[in-house]
Amino acid sequence: MSLVPQIESQASADFTAPAQAGAERDRQKSLMLRAWIISGLFFMAVPGTLLGFSNLIAISAHHGLSALPAAWTEGHGHAQMFGWIGSFILGIGFYSQPARGKSVLRIPLTCFVLWTSGVAMRWAANIYGWHWRVLFVVSATAELLALLLFLSAATHHKLPAGDQTTSAKRRIELWMISVFLGTAGLLAGLGLNLLECLRLTLVGTSESFPHTLDQRYLVILGWGFLGPTVWGFSARWLPTFLGIARPRERVFQSALLIDVAGLVAALCGFVPLATVLFTCAAIAIVFALRLPEQPHGEANVQGIHPSFPVFIRLAYVWLVVAAGLSVWAALADQHGGIWGASRHALTVGFAATMVFSIGPRILPHFGGVYSLYSKRLMLFSLLFLQCGCALRVSSEPLAYEGFSMGAWKVLPISATLELAGVLLFAVNLAMTFARGQAFLAVNIAQQDNAA
Repeated sequence: MSLVPQIESQASADFTAPAQAGAERDRQKSLMLRAWIISGLFFMAVPGTLLGFSNLIAISAHHGLSALPAAWTEGHGHAQMFGWIGSFILGIGFYSQPARGKSVLRIPLTCFVLWTSGVAMRWAANIYGWHWRVLFVVSATAELLALLLFLSAATHHKLPAGDQTTSAKRRIELWMISVFLGTAGLLAGLGLNLLECLRLTLVGTSESFPHTLDQRYLVILGWGFLGPTVWGFSARWLPTFLGIARPRERVFQSALLIDVAGLVAALCGFVPLATVLFTCAAIAIVFALRLPEQPHGEANVQGIHPSFPVFIRLAYVWLVVAAGLSVWAALADQHGGIWGASRHALTVGFAATMVFSIGPRILPHFGGVYSLYSKRLMLFSLLFLQCGCALRVSSEPLAYEGFSMGAWKVLPISATLELAGVLLFAVNLAMTFARGQAFLAVNIAQQDNAA
């Protein structure tokens, strides 16, 4: 009997077994990412946007913030910043980490449970006040532990032996430095959150942060976490997606240094100086990413709406607007309207527009699905978001600061438009994962047949 068929059969088995194991790991990572995305969509739509919508309706009806508990506003912001954007970033971060062995789901699943339960408990404590002293500390501890586990998992990955020598000689890329800075900002924000929750538990009289501390906390989250993180991912993805040249490294480095200087100035109480520095950083990052320049090639809009490059650039216009409004707010804000418009331009105009634009481009693929459910829904979600944000940012200073009583009637319209945009985005992604063709499952089936 010839041994050739047996040898070929054994070689085929030796080859296909690792391939099947690798495909199964990829499938598990994609399913875990889907869980992060679905959780983020829930926090975005229900505790985040719906609560923000009801808050704004109440504010408009009473022509001011006095009728609205501060805890409700903080609950809305916490759900948006951590429940939505934080979940997306952690999900993509875990997906990007190499996973080996049987523990591919253990740490991500633990972090997912800690993070989502922490955000949910914080929302319940802010809105309902039920055992808020306990829930504040437990939720803040759970969120901080989840991030520490994520960082531990990221630092313990080892490259294959053949790559270690090459990697040791390779410097850290600039986009990674920006993301590291954003992660440090998130860690600082969660640490401050835990300390203040402990203080409120011991001596606090209400389930809301003091105004001065809350302002500094928001600066850390906005310009310490959100800004550098999005800038880093932009530097990584936009040259390919928009067909533009790689970022200008020295200008990008300068933008990061100016942003850090602004953070230090803000935390030390030099708010006007900090806002000027943030404006300089925002303008510098636009030129560092070469967004005003003509692309050298065609934008990669396969599977998404072709208006994608327009909205990416529009998001960075909102970033500059947010920074400019903060300068005005530091000099002239009396009732919170200008500060509110600045934060809205940053979180919705900039961050949400980036998520609504890049999310449909990368999340279906990362989640193991061939293509986005609907390009038209993507376009309409972005259009509604832009119209709502423009109305909100333009009318909020006029209404809150007493420049125009008619502006109060515009705020509910802006909230309705933004809510429509958010719901369309959530439906589009949910339908993408529910009805999309899963290419990972197809690949696994093909490998099984080949084996």
